[in-house]
Amino acid sequence: MSTRFSKHRKAMLAGGLAVLVAAAVATVNALPAQASLPATPSGWQLVWSDDFNGANNTLPSSGNWIIDTGTSYPGGPANWGTGEIQTYTNSTSNVRHDGAGNLLITPIKSGNSWTSSRIETVRTDFKPAAGRVLRIEGRIQMPNVTGAAAAGYWPAFWALGAPYRGNYQNWPGIGEFDIMENVNGINSVWGVLHCGVAPGGPCNEFNGIGASRACPGSTCQSAFHTYRFEWDRTNENAQQLRWYVDGTLYHTVNQSQVGSYWSQMTSHAGYFLLLNVAMGGAFPNGVAGSATPTGSTVSGQPMRVDYVAVYQTTGGTTPPSSPPASPPPSGNRDAYANIQAESRNGQAGTTIYENYYVGSIGNGDHLRFDGVNFGSPKPLDFVTRAASGAAGGISGLVEVRIDSLSNAPIGSFAIANTGGWTSWREIPANVNGPTGTHTVYLTFTSGQPNDYVNIDWFRFRR
Repeated sequence: MSTRFSKHRKAMLAGGLAVLVAAAVATVNALPAQASLPATPSGWQLVWSDDFNGANNTLPSSGNWIIDTGTSYPGGPANWGTGEIQTYTNSTSNVRHDGAGNLLITPIKSGNSWTSSRIETVRTDFKPAAGRVLRIEGRIQMPNVTGAAAAGYWPAFWALGAPYRGNYQNWPGIGEFDIMENVNGINSVWGVLHCGVAPGGPCNEFNGIGASRACPGSTCQSAFHTYRFEWDRTNENAQQLRWYVDGTLYHTVNQSQVGSYWSQMTSHAGYFLLLNVAMGGAFPNGVAGSATPTGSTVSGQPMRVDYVAVYQTTGGTTPPSSPPASPPPSGNRDAYANIQAESRNGQAGTTIYENYYVGSIGNGDHLRFDGVNFGSPKPLDFVTRAASGAAGGISGLVEVRIDSLSNAPIGSFAIANTGGWTSWREIPANVNGPTGTHTVYLTFTSGQPNDYVNIDWFRFRR
């Protein structure tokens, strides 16, 4: 679901629209939700999931989901960048568990206005490890409405690159994976990649690189279907994106199609997932050839979501995408340039993740960096790019020590939950800094045993 005002994607619709409209057949009783998440497929491990088994008329878990409200992100493009006309709310009239294993997102018309709901995962780090395949899937029944009564309905299950959260101006470069999109009650699922620059670029924005097909067997509107997206990173130089419906592959994008922009959309911390039902906007209007919704559009037809799950392929030690950063020769680190955490010369208790940050950090752990040249005069402070997904009440200190772990810290700052383990913040703190060349230790002190911080880089300032 594009986050900018997209055109009506003629490339995806040409030649097939009449067939798809004709295929929007009469309704059938919806299949029931599954009682619980399906068994993890062989060869995969479960990374994250929500099976929406909450009590009737309750909101989705705040530990898993953020409920977006209004008509835009703060400071973001109006109408969520797509021209949609509804207002999103956190009312159980628009988003709720049904007590039968489903989450319902329901657009409602009141007078001349529409409300609906949009939720996004708290986590923003869904990304395959090097050498693995990431699998994102959901079992969903689209709103059970077709024909003129469905004009303007736009259900979607999709993912946005983590840097979009809090920025809202960096689309499409950060990447967008539309796992399931549908408009106007047509019996079809669209899968789309958005990337690069807009307009134009390697993803033909504002259209994206997309494909569509009818749902197998029962229509998309009359029954649950499983929509799946895979990011295949088993060959680091020939990665691939794949879209499926009920296990049938219908769309593939290769790394070579995107060229140099591939790194831009894959080198950040990962993706967050979204579920929503919009009303009106560029995509449904473009398909209809006129503004939607119309006077014939009916209110109150929900999208039902049985579960959402993220998996990754299993295996032994995952090969890194490139050799870990090598520590520079002694005396050759510039204290006033970013010192990458993963380039440490020594450590205790920490782990390198995705070859670009260090995590699993808790009380008593440390990182050692040799040959840090401070020159003269002394630094006044240091700044660290850090993140935390620690639970409430869990916090700790990040301290800087010079030459020995037993020396007193020359500076420190406290950190607690920043919104997630890759919700990065650049945090400054004063230091009583040295001159000349020294070994620098980052040490970590907490009153609890839990991990409480991830470190990307740090540097000194004067």
